[in-house]
Amino acid sequence: MKFLSGVYESLRIAVDALRANKIRGTLTTLGIIIGIVAVSLMMTAANGLENDFKESISAIGTNVLYVSRTPWIVHGNWFEFRNRRNLQLKEAEKLEARLDDALAVNPTTGTRKNIKFRSTVMEDVRIIGTTDKYIQVSSGVPEFGRFIMASEVQYKKRVCVIGPEIRERLFKDVDPINKKMKIGRFHYRVVGIMEKQGGAGFFGGPNFDNQIYVPITAFMANFGGTNRNFDIAVKARDNVDLSDLEYAIIGEMRKIRKLKPVEKDDFSINQMDTILDAYNNVMGVIVMIGLVITGVSLFVGGIGVMNIMFVSVTERTREIGIRKAIGARRRTILIQFLFEAALICLLGGAIGLLFAYGLTEVINRFVLPASISIPIIFLALVVSAAVGMIAGIIPAFRASRLNPIEALRYE
Repeated sequence: MKFLSGVYESLRIAVDALRANKIRGTLTTLGIIIGIVAVSLMMTAANGLENDFKESISAIGTNVLYVSRTPWIVHGNWFEFRNRRNLQLKEAEKLEARLDDALAVNPTTGTRKNIKFRSTVMEDVRIIGTTDKYIQVSSGVPEFGRFIMASEVQYKKRVCVIGPEIRERLFKDVDPINKKMKIGRFHYRVVGIMEKQGGAGFFGGPNFDNQIYVPITAFMANFGGTNRNFDIAVKARDNVDLSDLEYAIIGEMRKIRKLKPVEKDDFSINQMDTILDAYNNVMGVIVMIGLVITGVSLFVGGIGVMNIMFVSVTERTREIGIRKAIGARRRTILIQFLFEAALICLLGGAIGLLFAYGLTEVINRFVLPASISIPIIFLALVVSAAVGMIAGIIPAFRASRLNPIEALRYE
């Protein structure tokens, strides 16, 4: 109880000291304000980038391997991959027939075309040639209408499923279902509208909302497919490990492509972990740089607080001497000045959070999805208090070591 009473008394004196020197305390907090704004915005930006990244890859299905001509992330010499043969549709068909552990095998290819509905034209829109199995290997599903059917793939039907951005910009107030639109020189009937998936965010991923899906057979007939490259998505069955499926795919693809034992693979197996690893590496560098910058800001703010606390100790030397003369212990004096330094920094932290909140709203509105979460607020306040305690410990220790007789003689 005596300890708690002493802590309360020290806290009260610290608050009174801040009230008596409002202008000086406010100016002292500027360095902490800048540091906390930097810390909060760095963490907010990191969260925003993570949210943007997740949104960008939300349409990539889970438990899926992708057979591609080149790796998604190239390590080493690009020329090693540049001259590889394109993957063909017939190779996807052979792979599907040979893989017992695959739930679905879906080949895709793409191009860019201008599209038109009535007098409205959109330029350079990505057209995806795919099959009815696309919704099995992807997380995207139609919000209205339906997806491409197997019979439409088989008979090269000119039907399409559009992204929500296509609906808004091309059809506007018109219901697109069963309406005909022009893709390049050919007319396609809209049978479905995909749900909103996002993309094309800060990391420059594909905009899944601005794509059109057509039967892969119709795509090849209308837009050419003889020398076009295909990607093959392979979704594993629930009880199959991805690493086992990957070995199976590599073995079958080598047979399909007739590679000799001494020849290297002329294809790549990609999966979500490839993107996640690249993202984590990038974010690690960004966060490290951010920590260095914010650390410097807080260090400068802490130096300012330490300087003011030395001035405060000097100004109140006689007060310290009187308190010691009537029985105040060193620990009590030490806690008093530590609390005063911590309160200065907490005040700066609170003001910094208010500024950070406003800037975060601007970032969220114009740059990327971001928000200040409870953990960020808690961490910012803890960091503020910690900086205050560290900055105030030397002045507080000096105050607690003052000789009461010499302090009472101080003018």
